[in-house]
Amino acid sequence: MIQVTMMLCDYAQVADGKLFINGAGWSLVDSHTPPCAIAMIVMVPWDRAGTPLELDLALIDEDGRAVVQGTDEAVNPIRINVRIEVERPAAQPAGVPIDVPLALGIPPLQLSPYGRFAWQLSIDGQQREEWNLAFSTRA
Repeated sequence: MIQVTMMLCDYAQVADGKLFINGAGWSLVDSHTPPCAIAMIVMVPWDRAGTPLELDLALIDEDGRAVVQGTDEAVNPIRINVRIEVERPAAQPAGVPIDVPLALGIPPLQLSPYGRFAWQLSIDGQQREEWNLAFSTRA
């Protein structure tokens, strides 16, 4: 089973296979959000190595509806799509899950004040409640 750990942060970066995080662990933000990031570690089962995984993060509101942004000409749901393919590290013992650190940048957004939102993750079309990353907005 794939396990995922996610948190909102001001900035995240992956370097040398490690996840570097600044200003992490918040769940309340201004409705006009500054640029931020999602820091994520995906634990890929040993037997899924070498197979591509499609990660899709969709921003939803408290009613489960897709949050959209755009102009009068085009309105688009807010989504982040990532495709990863994990190889087994040479020194990794057989059967041990492979950790994949990810840093996903989020541009500034204009959201409703006093709202509740969540980044809803699906992996290869499957969703789990524990893969949702919720936050609230203030005025």
